[in-house]
Amino acid sequence: MARDRTAFDEPLSPAPDDATAKRATVRLADRLAHAQGQGQGTPPRPREIQAMAVIHEAMHQLIAQHRSRDEEPAFHSALAAVAREVGPEALEEALRTYAVEFPVAAVYQGVEAPDAYLEGATSDRPHREHVLEELLLLWLTNRNPAFTRHGDLFDDTPVAEASLYADIVESLHHHLAPDALADPGDDLVARLLAPAQAAPGSLAGQLRYIRQNWPGVSGLVDRLAPDLDRLAAQERGQVVVWDDVDVDDAGVRGPGLATPPVGAAGPGPADAQALHGFAGLDDETEAYSPDRDWMPRLVLTAKSTYVWLDQLSHRYGRAIRTLDAVPDEELDSLAAHGFSGLWLIGLWQRSHASQVIKQRRGDADAVASAYSLMDYRISDDLGGEEAFAQLRGRAMARGIRLACDMVPNHMGLDSRWVMDHPDRFISRPDSPFPAYTFSGPNLSADERVGIYLEDHYDDRSDAAVVFKRVERWNGEQRYVYHGNDGTGTAWNDTAQLDYLRADVREAVMDAIIAVCKRAPIIRFDAAMTLARRHVQRLWYPLPGHGESIPSRADAALSGAEFAARMPREFWREVVDRVAAEAPDTLLLAEAFWLMEGYFVRTLGMHRVYNSAFMHMLRDEDNAGYRTVLRNTLAFDPEILQRYVDF
Repeated sequence: MARDRTAFDEPLSPAPDDATAKRATVRLADRLAHAQGQGQGTPPRPREIQAMAVIHEAMHQLIAQHRSRDEEPAFHSALAAVAREVGPEALEEALRTYAVEFPVAAVYQGVEAPDAYLEGATSDRPHREHVLEELLLLWLTNRNPAFTRHGDLFDDTPVAEASLYADIVESLHHHLAPDALADPGDDLVARLLAPAQAAPGSLAGQLRYIRQNWPGVSGLVDRLAPDLDRLAAQERGQVVVWDDVDVDDAGVRGPGLATPPVGAAGPGPADAQALHGFAGLDDETEAYSPDRDWMPRLVLTAKSTYVWLDQLSHRYGRAIRTLDAVPDEELDSLAAHGFSGLWLIGLWQRSHASQVIKQRRGDADAVASAYSLMDYRISDDLGGEEAFAQLRGRAMARGIRLACDMVPNHMGLDSRWVMDHPDRFISRPDSPFPAYTFSGPNLSADERVGIYLEDHYDDRSDAAVVFKRVERWNGEQRYVYHGNDGTGTAWNDTAQLDYLRADVREAVMDAIIAVCKRAPIIRFDAAMTLARRHVQRLWYPLPGHGESIPSRADAALSGAEFAARMPREFWREVVDRVAAEAPDTLLLAEAFWLMEGYFVRTLGMHRVYNSAFMHMLRDEDNAGYRTVLRNTLAFDPEILQRYVDF
């Protein structure tokens, strides 16, 4: 059964109307969605699990209304009528099979035998009546395409094969609607089927139908259902980026809708009007950072550093392994071709664990990811700080400024910060999912600390959201979240920094200033993930908005609580501090998710990726890009001057 496969044995029923209980429901939905993702079919997302639970409970409430109007409860009389029609033994076999295949917690955990459970009662209602009602709902669920697409969670095959299940439901339908011909509204089963018939592929549509057509049940949807607009957008295959905090914090009101992610570039624009209508930006303070004279004329070329050095070795017929060995002739050639900037990707000391992880996956020649960092110091393999300084001087003599990456979202999972400052990272004392195990090799080279990746990563059956960190001297364990932007699987060779901590924001800003003093051009990786609204959306979601990073519903915060802990935009603080301490630095943001205008006009980045152009060029969406240009020119042409074009 699905319960065995998912190792999920808790009841998933809508909670009462209070924030704490609703948060628990969201957490359970999150856990079940993750567990179901390991099986067959299309794994449901937490918001979909939450919606299905509300629909199921709404059906129970509609049945309760129907039951309460009669002097003799409907299922009490129907139980006897069905037994007469199909035979008591056949009915008993169906009820027992259901109790075994879809057990209540006490039966599943072995506390009570199925037969003993069927003999019992709760609140003066015999369990047999309750199971007959659940049997009907199982039949209804298996005629609802929005439910059945999620694999085996509701598979009624075992019940159908072991009993006269279909005959029992037909008989039950007949006895529950004695006056259906005279009054179609009296046909309870038809009313229960109506939401799925009205919106067969949409849970959001079914919840809207229930709210509009089942008046005694509509309050349940209002209290406990997920946000229906977000759910509908998700069902259309869209990544929803929503302003969960105040407009002043967000820059753009309401939802931004984007297509699923493409590679590592993040989601692209789905609708040019939505993307560049600039709704809400006119309420934001205009705070462009002034350019230095060289900035508008910058022409930047990007080089993957290790690859480039290998290419130079072949071109010049000698080993060129360190930055100070880059030939003057190569710098002369770059200058002659009009380049005034050289972006060297992968300069920093990289995570040892990242390389081990890649090699264990079968790539024996792999090096660590350029975005899984051990520390912000020039890699020893490249000659260290002295070799970089020497290259910087020779390049600048030719009018070429060096550019560096800054990866503020995360560090390598075995980085110096993880070893020395574990409190800087988002973590928890327990594993977020019971199915996680961490029995693999220790990935840490530091004898003080053990680092363990979740086991299922090796066989590619899962990409866990956490890794295990163990203090060797006292055995203290914590489960640290991997870096994650919510568009795909976690980056499993990284550890996610906690931007709700003021000391973390200060430490990262100190690191940024140190990088600025090495290179006059800084490119910020995945900068959009650190905008306040996305820090909250991903890591500290609003209560009841269960979908974020899996298992983070536990850390939900109200908008006011979040604002108190992160009162200012991190990037605005960075821009102001760089302007004061390293004023001749160009700040370049990789920012997707509809935030380009906000990053340059309000947050003050000098430049931002022209992601609309990149994605629309890929999609051959000429009309959409014309709309982007028209909207941008109408709102503020200055934004166009701040785009980086590739």
